[in-house]
Amino acid sequence: MAGTAAALLSAYSTTIAKAQTAPAPAVANAGESDEELKKKAAKGETSFLSPIVVSTEKDGWKNPFTTPAPVSSASADEIQLFGQRNIGNALRAMPGTFSRDSIQNPGLSVNIRGFEGSGRVNTMIDGVRQNFRFTGHEAQGFTYVDPALVAGVDVTRGAISTAGGAGALAGSANIRTLGVDDILTDGKNWGALATLTWGSNGVGFSEMAAGALRSTGGGAAIAGAISYSNPDDYKNGDGVTVPYTGQNLLSGLVKGEFKPTDDLTVNLGAVLYDNDFVSNSNAQNVKSNTFTAGLNWDPDSELINVAAHVYYNDVKMAYDENPLSGYSSPGRVVEDKGVGFDLSNTSNYDLGSVRVSSTYGVEYFQDDVDTYNTKTPASGGGVNPSGKSSIGGVFQETTFSYNIVDVIAGLRYDFYSLDGTTYIKSSNVFGLPVGEYKLDNSDGRVDPRITIALNPYEWLQPYVTYAETFRPPTINETMLGGSHPGSSQSYSPNPFLEPEIAKGWEFGANIKKNGLFTEGDMFRLKANYYYQNIENYVTVFSNNSYVFWFGNNPGTSVVKGFELETAYDAGFAFGNISYTHAESDLPPTQNGLGVASYPPADVFAITAGARFLEQRLTVGGRVNYVGKTEGGTGFFGSVAADWDAYTLVDAFANYKFDNGLDLSANITNLFDKAYTPALSNVSTFTGDSGRGRTFLLTAKMQF
Repeated sequence: MAGTAAALLSAYSTTIAKAQTAPAPAVANAGESDEELKKKAAKGETSFLSPIVVSTEKDGWKNPFTTPAPVSSASADEIQLFGQRNIGNALRAMPGTFSRDSIQNPGLSVNIRGFEGSGRVNTMIDGVRQNFRFTGHEAQGFTYVDPALVAGVDVTRGAISTAGGAGALAGSANIRTLGVDDILTDGKNWGALATLTWGSNGVGFSEMAAGALRSTGGGAAIAGAISYSNPDDYKNGDGVTVPYTGQNLLSGLVKGEFKPTDDLTVNLGAVLYDNDFVSNSNAQNVKSNTFTAGLNWDPDSELINVAAHVYYNDVKMAYDENPLSGYSSPGRVVEDKGVGFDLSNTSNYDLGSVRVSSTYGVEYFQDDVDTYNTKTPASGGGVNPSGKSSIGGVFQETTFSYNIVDVIAGLRYDFYSLDGTTYIKSSNVFGLPVGEYKLDNSDGRVDPRITIALNPYEWLQPYVTYAETFRPPTINETMLGGSHPGSSQSYSPNPFLEPEIAKGWEFGANIKKNGLFTEGDMFRLKANYYYQNIENYVTVFSNNSYVFWFGNNPGTSVVKGFELETAYDAGFAFGNISYTHAESDLPPTQNGLGVASYPPADVFAITAGARFLEQRLTVGGRVNYVGKTEGGTGFFGSVAADWDAYTLVDAFANYKFDNGLDLSANITNLFDKAYTPALSNVSTFTGDSGRGRTFLLTAKMQF
């Protein structure tokens, strides 16, 4: 369901259909406990206006407003309504979360508290790590997925003690794609879901169709979907066309679920992506294919609940051989083939009057990166090296519950390795001998996490957390080499890079209250303050000879901030607020080898709306303020331009019919403001690059 600044907006579109046969009370089931709501959600019976945020991650249920950790979620409907099918727009409405807006590259780079790229945020598709990276005038890593196939995005800010936490310095984002339960409704054994969207300002038409079938006994089910979109270049608020902002995207997925026994569930899946676009002065094609297989064995024992997954991911970026500028790299290919697994078990038991729940397991992922050039083979991958990297961990997280106190103790040992070969030039800054250099680095670290949460009242849960995380250096950082086309700049590998380490505190509270002002209304609030010390932060260094390399920043840097999200719903009206204040003294990223990642100092989003005609019609809007953002350092040491603050206003309307038809209208950038998005990046254009006013009409049919 929905998350962050629009928790309820998703609920109206995903679950209001449950109440179409008869008028519902102002807030259906508002007095139910979270456990009752959890059981209903698992059966597809979520309350029709319930704002309780559900994150159906592979490792279980997470309700942000009852979880003593900074977690948030956004649904497919929120992404569609506010994002022009742009996942990044939904992420930017979450507290403490932002994203790179590269304008021309459709990939997603998630930013948490000012950390992005190079694995600092573990971004996943259906639990599969997306480690595709390339070094250039762009983010240090992208995830490619079609928003039309996304069922939701779950974000955890900070340390993760279970699967998905290995090497994640700042947190994780898991992009969940459509499955059987997203397509089938009301317990049906077959069904279909289709959307047709038309948009102005270059959006054009986009289509998605999905279907699912479940056997009569429920022992087997299969789902499939296909999506196509071909948007053109859009215009900014001044009516000027922003070049090379179109794309040609074809994607699809297929998933299967099988229950050979009542205790055993097996899942198989494939998510396929093929996109043509122009970025970095080249026409490019990206193919990203993710394959998963998993099982869950849950016998009649509180000591056994086993989850296991194996996965394979192949991302290939190819530059067209006809460059758009003299500084491009026609024929370049960067391909990352990744394979991995995770295995865990959850045990529940009592130690006297103490209730214990423990999850423990292991995870591992390896990437094999190959870079080459089909037009000029001698140039190889330019500054992008080939090599192998791996990351893994052994973990456990145990919750001890006694009376009003919950103690959550997490401990993990993570390890990594880097293997590859590079050529050392005489201009290297580490005194290494000229010639071939073979890299074989490995290391590991123990990272603790402990949370103490109190539950003095049913409506209040304060908590405090201390945690440590680390992020190993990447192949791209360690083996950087080559020269910049058309200039005297050269790059030096640094085989002596140390892992980044974060140590810090979180202080937070959850509030959930029903019947706050009127019978049947509900109020939810989640707030937290974080303070982290960062050691060995990796950034770019240079000397007077225009030699550049990645190195560890000496000393300790501090990042801190405050995050807030609230939700209120009285049935006939609703409102949500998301707010972030962030401070950072991390050294600036040198634009050119990556891009600036400082978060905006302040981000504020407020969403409000009302429901009419027996709550079939919903109308409302969102105001989003993004404060001034630091631009870091220019490539030759100059001060890069900061991003100015801006405020955007969106409006929306939605009507649901009895037959499963859902019609939506949306206007983004209502006042046609000319602006440049914070943390955006665009080449071959010097004006404001933000999208101007855009009208969107969507017809969605589910039966």
